[in-house]
Amino acid sequence: MLSLHTNTASLSAQTTLLHVESRMAVAMTRLGSGYRVNSARDDAAGLQIATRLASQTHGMAVARNNIQKAISILQTADGALDESSAILIRMKDLAIQAADGSVTSGDRVAMQAEYTALSHELSNISSATTFGGSKLLLGDTTAERANVVAASANAVANAANAAAAHAAAVGAYNAAVAANAAGPTPATLATVASTLGVAATAADAASVAAIAATDAQDYAAAVATALAVDGKFSRAVSFQIGASASEVLAYNLTPLLSNMHTALHAASTTYDTFGVLVKGSGTDLVIASAASASIEKLDQALDAVATVRSSLGATSNRLSHSDSNLANMSTNTVQATGRIMDADFAQESADMLSNQLLMKAGSAMLRGSNSISSLLMSLLK
Repeated sequence: MLSLHTNTASLSAQTTLLHVESRMAVAMTRLGSGYRVNSARDDAAGLQIATRLASQTHGMAVARNNIQKAISILQTADGALDESSAILIRMKDLAIQAADGSVTSGDRVAMQAEYTALSHELSNISSATTFGGSKLLLGDTTAERANVVAASANAVANAANAAAAHAAAVGAYNAAVAANAAGPTPATLATVASTLGVAATAADAASVAAIAATDAQDYAAAVATALAVDGKFSRAVSFQIGASASEVLAYNLTPLLSNMHTALHAASTTYDTFGVLVKGSGTDLVIASAASASIEKLDQALDAVATVRSSLGATSNRLSHSDSNLANMSTNTVQATGRIMDADFAQESADMLSNQLLMKAGSAMLRGSNSISSLLMSLLK
């Protein structure tokens, strides 16, 4: 129907051009950004899935970095213990030589000098092995040493205070009795004890300080023992090896490390286990029988070090397998994310070309529809 007020053909052409223009804008945006999904309206469900996959991918990348650092820590500790094993082997060689009856006392003195130097180096390796500023085998017990000394001093001071309070109490009781009726009985430990119903003697005042001082020494020794292994591996270590909170590797080297320090302490005359009070309890080489006894202790120390190294190696291998698995998962997750988010350039290019042709055709039809008004005017002539 020809109408002067309503140009149906023009309206249809305009609507078609608007749709084509919208599709062409989408194609150009995808080609420009390289993504199929540039906003939630492009693919709401796909965007949610892709976001979750991308989060997992980033988490796995960080976890792989954590694993590599964990492996480096374990390898650092293993390298230090490898050197400790070499030192122990040399110390055993010296002990075997010193145990031989053909060796002179002068020879044993020379052997003892090297043996002592090696013992010092064993202690140095244990205390100086660090990673990123953190000690691995033995911790920095400087603060703890101060705490031990302070606690011991406090215990002794408390003992002295108790003794002074004890004497002051007796004096107070004596004064109280003297202030009573004529002919008072002088207050003594015996009379005060009888009156108060407690058992006390004059020796108790002195023994309080002695007992407390002994307790202070025991306390210091106990704290020092607890601080024997104060490095990174002195307690269970948790390695985050995945993108979720549950993917954690808990590694507890403490029992093996404690046994190793005990064995090294027994085999060496200078190995500083605690870093606080005592040195090693190993025997010297200047006596043949003592040198012979050192051989077995050194064997035990070597076994203890080897056990720790075995645990470190097993955990390092496990972490390597975890890293390989994460690499595989990360690759497939990235691919899945790409299939959702990435634009197909071949498809988008074809769509854009098609829309360009439709735009040209629609524009031509719109121009043609505008000529209908001229046709109507010609009918009136």
